[in-house]
Amino acid sequence: MQIEQLKPIVEAALLAASQPMTVAQLGDLFAETDEVGHEQIARALEALAADCAGRGVELKEVASGFRYQVRQDVHPWISRMWTEKPSRYSRALLETLALIAYRQPITRPEIEQIRGVVVSSNIIKTLEEREWIRVVGYRDVPGKPALFGTTRAFLDYFNLKSLDQLPPLSEIRDMEDPQMGFEQTPLPARVIKDLPIDPDEELDAEAPAAEAATETAETAEVSEAPPHAADAATADTETGEPAAAEASAPREQPEPTTADEAAAPADVDDDTAAQHS
Repeated sequence: MQIEQLKPIVEAALLAASQPMTVAQLGDLFAETDEVGHEQIARALEALAADCAGRGVELKEVASGFRYQVRQDVHPWISRMWTEKPSRYSRALLETLALIAYRQPITRPEIEQIRGVVVSSNIIKTLEEREWIRVVGYRDVPGKPALFGTTRAFLDYFNLKSLDQLPPLSEIRDMEDPQMGFEQTPLPARVIKDLPIDPDEELDAEAPAAEAATETAETAEVSEAPPHAADAATADTETGEPAAAEASAPREQPEPTTADEAAAPADVDDDTAAQHS
């Protein structure tokens, strides 16, 4: 079969298919009598890709095969046809997906160690539901954590043919939003006290300083006390009489220890009552 006869058949098959098609899948469309080989199909695909130059669609090869898709430069206008808004993914989900893509196979604890935070179970569930990641094995360590890797659906979604087409990490750092960064302000210098070699020497050195501080505090309390308070304290010491506050304060009665004592009044009160009567 000639290439010009083969091109419309391959083009129609790609447009009718809901998923990308490989060269082998396209070859299954033909019978043995058609005498169509994989080389002819590959040449037809190259010719179809060249025909898309200057058009709004392009023939793109991704991980799952070949497909027709809208060109990026006309996508803003075509996207208005779709009522469903494109999904917006959190930064935590994209960071987790990037670590799996660049460091696969990788376990969940390893992702948490790199990011410094716990990976939410909803993130792993979302990535698995979209068929972007899958379990490719288990790490031979205690607990047998699952090893995650990307799928062909991940490559198809991001318009990639293989993992080799992922941008280098150096380019990703250059693409970071400058507003997301932060300036690292240098901290002020701080003097750190050297620890002594012998702890007993430090205790001996601090003891005189503590005693001197105590004496200074006592001297300050005496000097700040009012003059009349000092005179009152001196008079009480010389005469041996209790302070006025102590003399005027009522005596506390001892609490009764037995039921009889609680029922009977004190002897002192009886004598006092007899004198008044």
